[in-house]
Amino acid sequence: MDIRIGDILIMKKAHPCGEKRWHVLRTGADFRLRCIGCNHEIMVPRFKAEKNLRGVEREEATNTSDS
Repeated sequence: MDIRIGDILIMKKAHPCGEKRWHVLRTGADFRLRCIGCNHEIMVPRFKAEKNLRGVEREEATNTSDS
């Protein structure tokens, strides 16, 4: 699965603060995620995160230069 730093992961279950979206801070064998609702940071193994994943939001970089 292609998950990059800066992506927003939408999980199946909500965090206790009520938010389901997490910002990806680090990738590898495990992810460092920050809750968008309360800024709580966690480390979670990749397989567990991918199992509980509902969707990925990615901000596409658009290069619009006026030359």
